[in-house]
Amino acid sequence: MEEVCERFLRYIAFDTASDENSHSIPSTKSQLAFGKTLVRELLELGLKQCTQDKNGYVMATLPANIKGKIPVIGLIAHLDTSSECSGCNIRPHLIKNYPGGDILLNDELGIYLLEAEFPELKKYYGQDLITTDGTTLLGADDKAGIAEIVTAMAYLLKHPEIEHGPIRLAFTPDEEIGRGCDHFNLEKFGADFAYTIDGGELGQLETENFNAATATFTIHGKSVHPGTAKNKMINSVLVALELIDMFPANEIPAKTEGYEGFFHLINITGTVEQTVLKYIIRDHDLEIFERRKGFAESCAGQINRKYNAELVKLEIKDTYYNMKEILEQHPHVPALAEQAMRDMKIEPLKVPIRGGTDGARLSFMGLPTPNLFTGGHNFHGRYEFIPVQSMQKAVETIVRICELA
Repeated sequence: MEEVCERFLRYIAFDTASDENSHSIPSTKSQLAFGKTLVRELLELGLKQCTQDKNGYVMATLPANIKGKIPVIGLIAHLDTSSECSGCNIRPHLIKNYPGGDILLNDELGIYLLEAEFPELKKYYGQDLITTDGTTLLGADDKAGIAEIVTAMAYLLKHPEIEHGPIRLAFTPDEEIGRGCDHFNLEKFGADFAYTIDGGELGQLETENFNAATATFTIHGKSVHPGTAKNKMINSVLVALELIDMFPANEIPAKTEGYEGFFHLINITGTVEQTVLKYIIRDHDLEIFERRKGFAESCAGQINRKYNAELVKLEIKDTYYNMKEILEQHPHVPALAEQAMRDMKIEPLKVPIRGGTDGARLSFMGLPTPNLFTGGHNFHGRYEFIPVQSMQKAVETIVRICELA
C-alpha cells in the first residue's frame, strides 16, 4: 500500500484547477492532460474499457473474477482542484514520524501550520504527514481520492485470490465549480451504486449534504460627474453595501457548523454604474433552504422599494440537493461501506457534508452515491495536509468494499 503515497505525489504535479468563468468543457485543458495520463496508467495496470470522452470524463473497468449476478460497484473521484488557492508548482513536504507541535511550512515566508489553530494535528503524532510549502494548496481534494482508487485497483489485480464483482471507475472534471455531473453518462458507467472518494478525515462516511443555490445580485446605479451629482447619482457600490448589511451577520461560514446553514458572499465586482454580488446559499433542511432563497428575494425587493426603481435584479440557481432523501431509500449502500470500515478497524464517522459532492447530484440522477473519506484536512488552502496512513486506510476500505459486495 506504500505506492498510494508515491502515486499521490505524482498526481499533484498536475495543476488542474477548474475555472468557473470558462465556457469550455472541461473548463481547463489541464484536466484533459491529467485524464489522458490516467488512462495510460489504467491500461498499463491491466484495467479494461479505459476511456476519456470529449468532455474529459475518464472511465475504466476492473472485470469480475467470480461468476454470478453481482452488483456493479462504482468508484468516483474528481480531476480538478479548487481555484481558491493556487495549485501551480506544488512543493509538498513529507514529514516522517510527526513529533507533534507546530510545522514550519515555509522558512523564507515564515508560514507555520500551527497546532493551536489546527488541533486535529494531535491525532497524528507518530504518523507521516504530507503538507504544502505554504504557498499553494496540496490537491488532496481530490487527487488523494484518485490515488486511493487506482491503488486499490492495482492491489486487487495483484491479488486475484480476493473475489469481487465488476468495478467501474469514473474520474470527473469540474466538480469544484458544480459541473462535475453535467455530462456524466450514467448508462455508459453502468453501476448499480457508487461511492465518491472525496471526503475528509479518516472514517468519514457522509450520506447527507447541503441543499445549495447561487444568488447573483446585479445592482444598477446612475453615474453622474461627482461635481454635479447631488440628488442625481446612485452609487451602485454603496447600494450593494446596504444590501450586504441586510444579511444576518451570524449566518456565515465562519460562524456556523454542523447542520447550520449560511449565506456566503463569495465575490464582489463593482463601479458606480454597476455592482455584482455573488452569494452561495446553503442549508441541510429543504424547507429552511427555500426560506433562505425567499429572504434573498425579499432583500432585493426592499432595496427596489426604497429607491422606487428596479435597481436590483436577482438570479437564483439551484445547484444540488441533499442526497439524504435518496440514500434513505438505499440503506444497504452506506451500510456496506460502514461494514468495510469496521472490518478494517476504522470507526465510521458519520457527519453531514457542509458542501456537496458529485455523489449528491448522481444520487438524484438515479445512482445512489454516498461519500467516503480520503484522509485529508483543510482542503482548498495552504494549510492543507494529509496523513499517509489515512490514505493507506482508504485503500484498504475500498478493497474491502469490493470484496464484500
